[in-house]
Amino acid sequence: MNDNLRERVEGAVHAPGDERYEVARRPWNRLVDQRPAVVVEAAGPGDVRAALLTAREREVPFAVQSTGHGTLVPADGGVLVKTTPMASVRVDPEKRAARVGAGAIWSDVIAAAAPYGLAPVSGTPAIGVAGYTLGGGAGWLSRLHGYAADNLIGAEVVTAEGHSVTVSADEHPELFWALRGGGGNFAVVTSLEFRLHPVGRVHAGMALFPFERAADTLARYREWALSEPDELNTSVILMRIPGRGWVLAVRAFCVDGGEHALESLLEVAGPSLGGEFATMSFAEAATSFGGPPPPPMAVLQHIDLLEQVTDEAIDTIVKSADGTLTAIEVRHWGGAMARPAPGAGPVGHRQVPFSVIATSVLDGSDEREQVEGDQREVARALRPHAMGGTFLNFLYDPSRTATAYTAADHARLAEVKREWDPGNVLGRSHNIAPASCIDPQGC
Repeated sequence: MNDNLRERVEGAVHAPGDERYEVARRPWNRLVDQRPAVVVEAAGPGDVRAALLTAREREVPFAVQSTGHGTLVPADGGVLVKTTPMASVRVDPEKRAARVGAGAIWSDVIAAAAPYGLAPVSGTPAIGVAGYTLGGGAGWLSRLHGYAADNLIGAEVVTAEGHSVTVSADEHPELFWALRGGGGNFAVVTSLEFRLHPVGRVHAGMALFPFERAADTLARYREWALSEPDELNTSVILMRIPGRGWVLAVRAFCVDGGEHALESLLEVAGPSLGGEFATMSFAEAATSFGGPPPPPMAVLQHIDLLEQVTDEAIDTIVKSADGTLTAIEVRHWGGAMARPAPGAGPVGHRQVPFSVIATSVLDGSDEREQVEGDQREVARALRPHAMGGTFLNFLYDPSRTATAYTAADHARLAEVKREWDPGNVLGRSHNIAPASCIDPQGC
């Protein structure tokens, strides 16, 4: 298979025993230790097509990654395509749009758009654009401009049959609908075009406060957040700092003024222990929030959506800040995310205002079994307060994929899957099985 692929693709091909195989096979999230039969660093859509058809011919698993942050299912024994070399970015300032390759990361797009005073609905700078957008994409501009998926204009894809297809609202509209939040289940995206937005100076940052103020701050936040302006995007985080213990953090990103609305929240949080909010360009803020690209690490995460942050929920959240947990965040969504345009994609549960995200980073001293146990305990404790839904990009448990969608959207996605990938060739992630498939795990 390796020699066959080397003859069919332009990009590099790595097999076990090759010098770069060990680096190329590993995703960013080291929770997954995969061993594909071959890794293809795709130089373009033709390489993606050749790799996919080879996997089909050999009847082995097929998977696609850019940065590997979202890797959940190992591509053991299969063909793994890395789109990292496909990192082109072209900005059209008149159209206020960007066309990017599937291997681009957000720092590439932010830097290219900044000279024109434009910005994308982006995630952390080191995150891949394609996976983030296909999974919905909730960024700092989302309360103003919706999810990243809502801003997708079109895409070039390779289908499960190996055909190159252009999708948009006018071309293959059902597939286009599915791509805007349905994940990578339906086709391999090789490039995307999405809207950019004018952004001037922003007021952003994160400040730390005594952990003892967490309950009172969350009680104020649940009311305050419901009236915050769309220009303001915020979250309250309980985080464990090595050598310091647990602290309370308030994170905020404000566009076009309105930062004074923060004052009534911060006064409840008490005396500052460090950190600050400052006015800067969007590019500076995005970089300061994301920081330098994080090293590969093993990360576990649990997400629940809450219709209300009750007193009992607050008590549960504060008590969950313990054990091997690294952080637990309460985030307010709403704004434009809750006001979808007609025909918007299947990003689910748009009307639910709050999320709770518990994160654990395995640092080598923690046993995985203990960390997974603590995550299960957090999930159990939050269950009575949650509405049962999730958000795909923050969902680390593939068995809960259906919870990221409304029942109607999930059924529609399954129909799109049946049309475009009836054999479930592209299901090695958050799998949505074809409508005709009885057993999702067996398709």
